[in-house]
Amino acid sequence: MLTLTVDTTQSLKEFTENNYAQASFYWSYLLKNKEIKVNGKKVGKNVPLAVGDTVTYYLSKKQMEKPAFHTVYQDENLLIIDKESGVNSEAVYAELFRTYGETCSFIHRLDRNTRGLMAFTLNESAETSLLNAFKQRTVEKKYRALCFGNFSNSHDLLKAYLKKDEESATVRIFDSPIKGAEEIITEYQVIFVRDGVSEVEITLHTGKTHQIRAHLAHIGCPVVGDMKYGDTAQNKAKNLARQCLIAKELTFHCNDTLSYLNGKTFVSKFDFD
Repeated sequence: MLTLTVDTTQSLKEFTENNYAQASFYWSYLLKNKEIKVNGKKVGKNVPLAVGDTVTYYLSKKQMEKPAFHTVYQDENLLIIDKESGVNSEAVYAELFRTYGETCSFIHRLDRNTRGLMAFTLNESAETSLLNAFKQRTVEKKYRALCFGNFSNSHDLLKAYLKKDEESATVRIFDSPIKGAEEIITEYQVIFVRDGVSEVEITLHTGKTHQIRAHLAHIGCPVVGDMKYGDTAQNKAKNLARQCLIAKELTFHCNDTLSYLNGKTFVSKFDFD
């Protein structure tokens, strides 16, 4: 059993997805069996929540133990985890916050269905050091993806412009500058091609919302399983609903508190089966 207090107006589903990963895994089951209480009353549907409401989840021991992430590295300053697919980054942070309190800081995020590495800091000086490194783009981020389509080159450094559409929660990619768009740089290296699917290594030189998924779709090589920017027909034919994308490597180049990690690369355990 876990009881949480609502701090902003939202739906029960939104609150669950952002605050309790294990309950989000079993969302449909918990509603069907009325294993969630809002202000002490059992609910069986996605009800609206108000600030100050309490939500209590009743999960079995097995359900509670389903991992949302795995610890890759930890010291007194830094925590690096491997996030599972199907988990909101906010839910990972919420769990860490319940463990470490305000000393834990949320530095960057991954999309819900992207697996792989995330870094959190455990004190203020480490937070400043890592935020500066991300701002100055001295943290090297490499991803692995499976993509449909044929890449025109085995290696390329792509430049384009990304504009957010807040209403649809998507982004659009343009080849030339337009008002409100930010420049993006995405580098890829094809590792192998098999049966019309390419595995590629991607190096992010900018880190914008949905950059990899939208940029690769823009050049005709959408990420396999991506239902937002990808090839819907092929995904449905292969019964795929989660993008095949892994945040595979993080290499640090920091000043001050985290400088002892300079040049160190952390690698995700996840791979494509």
